[in-house]
Amino acid sequence: MSDDDPIEMTPTVSCSRCDREWELSYELDDQAAGNRALEQFALDHQRHTGHYPDEVTPWIANCRHCPAGERFLAERPARRFARTHARHTGHELTLQPPDSETDERIEPPVEP
Repeated sequence: MSDDDPIEMTPTVSCSRCDREWELSYELDDQAAGNRALEQFALDHQRHTGHYPDEVTPWIANCRHCPAGERFLAERPARRFARTHARHTGHELTLQPPDSETDERIEPPVEP
């Protein structure tokens, strides 16, 4: 490799359950996912296989009244969903950060 050759910076993702590794060039080039390529791949992988790739653990928002929980790969959208759901439905939720045993309670706002 000469000094004029571009440095290969395509991120890769591995999954020990699938015993595979992927380059994210498809997400970067064909889907134009940009800096969300890893997130897009991880969400698609979970949708198609039922599990996340290695080193990806979601934030989990569970409503105590609604049957399904929601999963997010970043804190900001997880918190936004929990606060918005509590506000609109009046339901209490639990928010579990990745790799944590402690749930946070998200309660509906008290209306004056």
